[in-house]
Amino acid sequence: MLLAAVPTLAYHGVLRLMVGGDPAVKGGQYGRLNDLGCYILPVIGALYMFATGNSMQPAVVYAVGLYFLSRALVGEPQISLRELLAALEQGARGAVGVAVACAGAGIIVGTVTLTGLGLKLATGLVDLSGGNLLLTLMFTMVTSIILGMGAPTTANYIITSTIAAPALMKLGVIPLAAHLFAFYFGIVADITPPVALAAFAGAGIAKADPFKTGVNATKLAIAAFLVPYFFVYSPDLLMINPGLHTVRIAVAALVGMIGVGAAVAGWFRTYSPWWERILFLVGGLLLIEPKLVTDLIGAALLGLCWVTQTIRLRSRKPAVGA
Repeated sequence: MLLAAVPTLAYHGVLRLMVGGDPAVKGGQYGRLNDLGCYILPVIGALYMFATGNSMQPAVVYAVGLYFLSRALVGEPQISLRELLAALEQGARGAVGVAVACAGAGIIVGTVTLTGLGLKLATGLVDLSGGNLLLTLMFTMVTSIILGMGAPTTANYIITSTIAAPALMKLGVIPLAAHLFAFYFGIVADITPPVALAAFAGAGIAKADPFKTGVNATKLAIAAFLVPYFFVYSPDLLMINPGLHTVRIAVAALVGMIGVGAAVAGWFRTYSPWWERILFLVGGLLLIEPKLVTDLIGAALLGLCWVTQTIRLRSRKPAVGA
């Protein structure tokens, strides 16, 4: 867990920034989410139950009990019996769409694994790369996402690590980074259309369109598609040889992901024009390469975007006494 701490914290930090800083959601429901602590304790309780070897059923019951307890602790009004029954009905209805997606994903995964298509696909994609590491990483990413669709976590790791990871190790990627790269994108399949089981589940709760939810989830989680590239090119991010060099690379990775996230979202401190989004994208990508020169150029481009957005924000403020 410690080895993946830096990439994980970087991803969640960028995701928090993108969701919390979006001008479209500021002042809306996001403000309430920060105050509803009753949703945090049940999640922690469920994770504890899973970590101690409990199955899904007792973990869910435990989390529901903690939910009602936490509502009482923070002073939230308790749910009536009618509301509880309505919630159970809505949950069952929402689970139907997830079940259909799971069934479809099971067919795809079964076809890929039983026919040996996954191994042939991975081998063919690596051959297409011609030994180029970046192309191999991109092809491995696509392969891992396909193989990880709808697969449980343990099966996901077994499939992706045995099929996709060896190709990366042949190109000199250290085993830890290769396995984590393949497994990472196998998990990312849960928020990547067309399957996107996590997005389907969230859409059922929010009563939203599942496919649009999956697209928006991918857009918000753009940092998740960059983190693995960072620790392949910079294995120090995995805390293999921690030191000042690791700190510099970690800071550069975080700033780079913020830049790419701003380019995709179209805003940072304020909305960005097209040319500014290009600068955000180029600057963020330059910070992926763990070299001082590229880091300085990327930081300069992102700094320029910061300055231009600051100037626009100040120009919009009304003059004092006007």
